[in-house]
Amino acid sequence: MILDAVASVGRGSIGVCRVAGSIALFAATGVFHIFHPPFYGRMFLRALVEIAFFSLPVVALTAIFTGMVLALQSFTGFSRFSAESAVANVVVLSVTRELGPVLAGLMVAGRVGAAMAAEIGTMRVTDQIDALTTLSTNPMKYLVAPRLLAGTIALPLLVVVADILGVLGGFIVATLKLGFNPATYLKNTLDFVQTDDVVSGLVKAAVFGFIITLMGCYQGYRSSGGAEGVGAATTASVVAASILILAFDYILTEMFFAR
Repeated sequence: MILDAVASVGRGSIGVCRVAGSIALFAATGVFHIFHPPFYGRMFLRALVEIAFFSLPVVALTAIFTGMVLALQSFTGFSRFSAESAVANVVVLSVTRELGPVLAGLMVAGRVGAAMAAEIGTMRVTDQIDALTTLSTNPMKYLVAPRLLAGTIALPLLVVVADILGVLGGFIVATLKLGFNPATYLKNTLDFVQTDDVVSGLVKAAVFGFIITLMGCYQGYRSSGGAEGVGAATTASVVAASILILAFDYILTEMFFAR
C-alpha cells in the first residue's frame, strides 16, 4: 500500500512536470515566431480588436461597480475608527494595484480565452490546422503568435480604462452618497497615487494577457476527440488561465512591493 501511494504521487508529479514543460515549450515557440518573419498583421489586428474592443463593455461595468462597492465598504469600515478620509486612498490603491488588472484578467479569460480555445480546437478536430501545414503555412506563426502579442498589448489598454472607471465609481459613491467634497476627494486621490502603483498594474495586465491567450491557444491546439474534446479544451483554458492569473498576481506583487 505504501509503495502504491508513493507510485501514485510520483505519477502525478511526473504528469504535472510534463504538462508544465509542454506549456513552456509551446509558449517559447509562440514568442519565437512573434519576432521572426513573416508576421501576419491582419490576424494580429483581428485578435487585438476581438480582445480589446469587444471586451471593453464587460470590463468597464466590472470596474465601475467594483469601485463603487469598494468605496462603500471602505467607508463602513473606516468610520469605526474615524478614518473616513482614507477612503479615496484605499480605492485608488486597490484598483490600480490589484482589482483593476485581476478582475479585468478574469473577465477576459472567461470571454476571450474560451473563444480562442473553441475556435482553434474546432480547427484542430476538423483538420484545418493540418490543412494550413499542407499549404506551407506554419500554424504557430499564423494562429498563435499574433494572438499572444495581441493579448499582451490589449489587456493593459483595458486595465487603463478599468483603473479610470474604478476610481470614477468610488468618486460617484463617495460624493453623491457618502457626502465627500468632490475637490477634496480628487485631491486625496491624486496626492496618494504613485507611478509605481499604476505601472505595476499595467505590467500585471500584460502578463495576464499573455497567460490568457497562451492557455486559450494551447488548449485549443492540443484538443482532440471531436465536439466533446473542444468543450473540454474550452473549460480547461478558462480554469487554467484563472488559476494562473491568481498565482502570478501573488508572484508579481511579491516582486514589486515586498520589502
